[in-house]
Amino acid sequence: MTDWSQLNHAYGTAQDIPGLLDSMSPDPKDACWDRLWSCLCHQGSVFTASYAALPALAGAARRWSLTERRLPLYLAGAIVAGIDRPDDSEHPLLSHPAEIAELHRLTEEALQDPGLNGDPLNYIQLLGTLLSFEGVEVWGEQIDGLNGEEYELPCPACETENYVVFGEHGYFSTIDSMYMNHPPAKRFPLRPQDPSVMKGLAGRLHNRILADGHPDLAHKLTYVFGTAQCAECGTPFDVAEAVVARWGA
Repeated sequence: MTDWSQLNHAYGTAQDIPGLLDSMSPDPKDACWDRLWSCLCHQGSVFTASYAALPALAGAARRWSLTERRLPLYLAGAIVAGIDRPDDSEHPLLSHPAEIAELHRLTEEALQDPGLNGDPLNYIQLLGTLLSFEGVEVWGEQIDGLNGEEYELPCPACETENYVVFGEHGYFSTIDSMYMNHPPAKRFPLRPQDPSVMKGLAGRLHNRILADGHPDLAHKLTYVFGTAQCAECGTPFDVAEAVVARWGA
């Protein structure tokens, strides 16, 4: 039995967490979800109670339909991906291997939901959640940049913030934060990576996304793992490496 009084969340003792976990429902508007996120994964920080909640989140995902289970899976994935962890705590992949293995299996099942065919937003969120359960650093959360169609990244040479844009507004880098309202005066085209030479994580993701029926997302991914040019100093840089440098531990 978990002694929740000995555990903490963002606001102090975790004695209220069992009641919140018991009240979980498949309704995304249920107030318990805002409270659970705020307590257990507060602005990316996780706590001793966060890891203790993983079995209950896995249990809810196990009971609910492929669509409904996204709610507990997303929260569990964010907890596992959190890099601001309690002092001296083991990585959850080591402390909760059985729960995370089950969460991984349940996420794989959720990715087979036919409703995702027209829902790239939830597809990418589930794919990122799967990566978190696999222990893939950074990309479990940052693959969601495919949904936002941009990354804001510092140039590795001059440190100027660049908007690396790929999607509705074009495929370029710029320092103009209002690029979505007007064509920026200074922008540099991105260079995508050739899918035929994509290896490792990039190749695996590209093949997976294509096989799952999302060619537009796979196309955007070639720019995420391609090259940008700083719109200030002109230095070329690897987009994926800049993402890892910005959001890595």
